[in-house]
Amino acid sequence: MALDPPIAFPPVDGGEPIVISASTFATFERCPSQALGRMRGVYGPESRRSFVGGLAHRIFARHLSDGPIGEAELDAACREEIGGGMNMKMTALNMKPSELRTVIDEVGELYQRFRTMPTDGFEGAEVRLEVEPADDVTLRGAVDAVFTEGGGVRLVDWKTGGIGEPGPQLAFYALLWALERGDIPTRVEAVSVGTGERTDSVPTRAEVEATAARVAEVVTVVRRSWSTGAEGERIAGPWCRWCPLLDECREGTAAMELLAGRPSAGL
Repeated sequence: MALDPPIAFPPVDGGEPIVISASTFATFERCPSQALGRMRGVYGPESRRSFVGGLAHRIFARHLSDGPIGEAELDAACREEIGGGMNMKMTALNMKPSELRTVIDEVGELYQRFRTMPTDGFEGAEVRLEVEPADDVTLRGAVDAVFTEGGGVRLVDWKTGGIGEPGPQLAFYALLWALERGDIPTRVEAVSVGTGERTDSVPTRAEVEATAARVAEVVTVVRRSWSTGAEGERIAGPWCRWCPLLDECREGTAAMELLAGRPSAGL
């Protein structure tokens, strides 16, 4: 059922064209400085952990779209997915053939867990959403899986490690769906295939409007940073471990020292 009236996107400061993705928004909510770094093209090095997760997601999507993958076919399926767009990541990791075999085995273990999950009502995998709610403002994301549920849809984000704090990412997906499809999802859910953790919520119109307001605020903050050269706020946490700005960030360095059991002299 179409929303009446549609979700409105609040006014934002004008400026250069900007793209906010689901991952960028979630990163901004953790640490604005890290998100600003990503938006200017500063990314950390490829990690084996990320590579395994990305390959597993492709196998999950293939299962949902094309049907179960037999044990004897999994190796070929993984290699096809790598050849279809993951070769550069593999090269960046300097991965040897023997290491690839171990990676495929790990993906196979995740896939066996994934196969036990119900798929009733499946509608689409890796569903890409994109809207331009204001001049030169693009919001985009790819939902891992969409299922029909109770006359509406359930949006699912698969995790291969710990579930973390998926709230901002799920809220962003709900907003994207409402803006592009004109309806609010029945449910948004994050599921860890690796740990079995699960969290979900039922978005309300008020919550979706609150997310729209927050995303608009992020757009304005980023544009002001671009125009003035101001740095974003730095918020330390476990995510600092993979931050490409760690070497220049006092807060992140101190957090890593604490996590390693070495209290920083700067705290």
